Amino acid sequence: MKKHRVLRNILFDLICAGLALVVFALFHHVLPRPQQSMGIVISNPYRTDATDGGGSSALPDGAMVLASAGMSDAPMLSARGGRPNNGGRGNMGGGMNGKGGSALTDAETGATEETDDTPISEKFADKYTDTVVVTENSYSSPDIAITVTEETLGRATYYLADIYVRDITCFQSALARNTYGSGFRDSIEDMALLNNALLAINGDYYGNTSEGVVIRNGVIYRANRTNCDVCVLYYDGSMRVMPGSSFSVEEAISDGAWQAWTFGPALLDNDGGALTSFASTGRIIAANPRTAIGYYEPGHYCMVVVDGRGESAGITLPDLSELFHDLGCTAAYNLDGGNSSIMVWNNEIINDPSGGGRESSDALLIAEVKKYE
Repeated sequence: MKKHRVLRNILFDLICAGLALVVFALFHHVLPRPQQSMGIVISNPYRTDATDGGGSSALPDGAMVLASAGMSDAPMLSARGGRPNNGGRGNMGGGMNGKGGSALTDAETGATEETDDTPISEKFADKYTDTVVVTENSYSSPDIAITVTEETLGRATYYLADIYVRDITCFQSALARNTYGSGFRDSIEDMALLNNALLAINGDYYGNTSEGVVIRNGVIYRANRTNCDVCVLYYDGSMRVMPGSSFSVEEAISDGAWQAWTFGPALLDNDGGALTSFASTGRIIAANPRTAIGYYEPGHYCMVVVDGRGESAGITLPDLSELFHDLGCTAAYNLDGGNSSIMVWNNEIINDPSGGGRESSDALLIAEVKKYE
């Protein structure tokens, strides 16, 4: 009898411990919860008549605005967070990129340095129109020009958005439920609709990890250690892809970072050449649905979503690299793929997402910053 009572007590303790673990897992890994943000806002030194102020219009509580030039009075921030240090480059680790593998080294970045100092507000004048002009696969206005096409490459179907923006603040990011944290997810359609986006793709799913760099619309939310490649889009319209170990919060602020994503890998080398090998597993390198962004020069970009695991076979990382090289990009960056790969155009999903698609923690958007009739 006493033995049975002891066994019952042990069983009861095990059940209580199991329930406690379930509650812990729900709170820490499933239930949405806001996270503390670095809350640093980088100001836009490249104001144009397309935007009154530049930068993020809604700042996080307690956000600290830092100019992107003349940093003498600004605190020096390490890559691990907002604690002052003695300056220098942030050390964010290195080695194999668990999300796809990197072929870049600390000495190179996946973008060619630009020598043309012409502001993007003055480039590509022939691409824009005085009024809004909309067709089935294109949109143009005084600030934006987009053309979306469906293409094939072997057994793969992909959707290519060719994008020109006169003001970089038209190239935006959205957070699920407009909240920075873990567990928050929305459909790409909903994020596009809520932000009046003309075009949207899934982002890097930042909320699925606590590592890496998260800069959204000029706000630095996170800058933690990562061995993944980091892609940074700057206020002047330039884009750089670099190993995580090369990222520096101080330089991101002084150079005027507007967006930064952590996923990867880089898809082109420093000279815009295609990459043939990646330090990653065969499963990741193999043909899969993909989402990626490409950079030609300041003001000119592209977004690519490749269908897979169905009638479309998907695409390997080497073939995706070759695609961006053939498009003429000087830098390209792989984002979250698989079931996440979705492109929304005119408030509709235009590709065929694997498994019907899935919600994400963030999206990349092209949206007007001024209203046009």
